[in-house]
Amino acid sequence: MTSLALVIGNKNYSSWSLRPWFLMTHSGIPFEEIRLPLDTVTFHREIPKYNAARRVPVLCHGDLRIVDSLAIAEYLAEQFPQSQLWPADRESRALARSVCAEMHSSFLALRDATPMNCRAVGRRVAMDGAVSENIERIRTLWRECRERHADRGPWLFGVFSIADAFYAPVASRFRTYGVPCGEVEKAFVEHVLSQPAMRDWYTAAAAEPETIEHEEVGA
Repeated sequence: MTSLALVIGNKNYSSWSLRPWFLMTHSGIPFEEIRLPLDTVTFHREIPKYNAARRVPVLCHGDLRIVDSLAIAEYLAEQFPQSQLWPADRESRALARSVCAEMHSSFLALRDATPMNCRAVGRRVAMDGAVSENIERIRTLWRECRERHADRGPWLFGVFSIADAFYAPVASRFRTYGVPCGEVEKAFVEHVLSQPAMRDWYTAAAAEPETIEHEEVGA
């Protein structure tokens, strides 16, 4: 099989990059990492080689370029069926796709108010009605998934799936900004952040020299 390469942005800030990176790393799918720091001369010079829309992440497979984290995840699920990246049973698989699509298209208030910032801890931001509603919806999704699949394992659908990779950046945000959680949600956040792949991501994020000022929010 032709080798895979994943083009990502800064590990400290790029939540969209984290999704496929965590999915592939945790699942043991080998790939080359191509890191292009956001808002830099390097990024603006190099990204057109991979994506005319000038966005990350991008999965490169031979001459093929797959853009967008959800499209990448679906492609990987097809290419690596043995990794079982979606839940095995039909109903859970449908629900997993549903929660991923909701994450992909929703929660804009939370994204704007709480940029992913792996190096930061204890930040506080104003959480207005829209942000609070986003948080409550995510907490509800997590509780419903965990209650339905608790007997299968510690992930949203029991065993690890694309859904967990899609909500990994949210787990990171909850840590950075001290978002209050119930016991079920707190356990999920802790489980995600304790994974070796996530610890490796955080270690690399801490070593990055770049700072993007408009992503540094909260006090």
